[in-house]
Amino acid sequence: MAAGDRLRPLDGWPRQERARIACLFTDIDDTLTLGGRLPAIAYTAMERLARAGIAVVPITGRPAGWCDHIARMWPVEGVVGENGAFWFRYDPDRRRLVRRFLQEEELRRRNRRRLEALGRRILAEVPGCALASDQLYRESDLAIDWCEDVPPLGDAAVARILELFREAGCTAKVSSIHVNGWFGDYDKLTMTRLFAREALGFDLEEARSRCCFVGDSPNDAPMFRFFETAVGVANLARFAEHMRDLPAYITRRPGGEGFAELAEALLVARD
Repeated sequence: MAAGDRLRPLDGWPRQERARIACLFTDIDDTLTLGGRLPAIAYTAMERLARAGIAVVPITGRPAGWCDHIARMWPVEGVVGENGAFWFRYDPDRRRLVRRFLQEEELRRRNRRRLEALGRRILAEVPGCALASDQLYRESDLAIDWCEDVPPLGDAAVARILELFREAGCTAKVSSIHVNGWFGDYDKLTMTRLFAREALGFDLEEARSRCCFVGDSPNDAPMFRFFETAVGVANLARFAEHMRDLPAYITRRPGGEGFAELAEALLVARD
């Protein structure tokens, strides 16, 4: 069966199942964003979901510096960043940001030095790639830009970046814009489980039917595999033939417009 045949349109998702969703985990780049920007329709959709009692939690590869802002300023319950290195959540009662890292500060410091050296090697060996523009704000991983602020690299170059990460003993994942690598065996799902238990007060396994994930690229595969009712925005289709783990449903529209389409499907089911 072709990958495209395994992606059902969103309107095939039974209404009674959509009505049970109480928490929506979402990727950011090319899932909430569109053309590299956060469109008003996606931000409004997050606000509408929050007002309806549906928690929104971004699960992203973006850095700690960005996630500090997101947790404080966006209508979200919290955020998991750097592909599972931490969760942040703003506590409005205490007026403070709660930070939970998987690794201790000293280990993160040592790993950053190792990643800096690895980054220099990758830049030297793979022409056309660059350090991600947000690398300065990262705590736990190295992000190599393959198509965000540089001309898109071919499959062979991306594969070589992955190979160099793995030769160094890193976990590495390809997103729609970066190749991310880190020392440790965690991923987005690892920290999402911790966030659900520690910040939201429920066991993700037990609450699986009340949660949904939406994403767009291969580094979302652990989330697609775990959530039976995961959703891909339309631009996921460009990666689908190379992915084993796909979401159950796909939106008609790409990026943030697709996220808004999903939000509407969840809200309508509650009427």
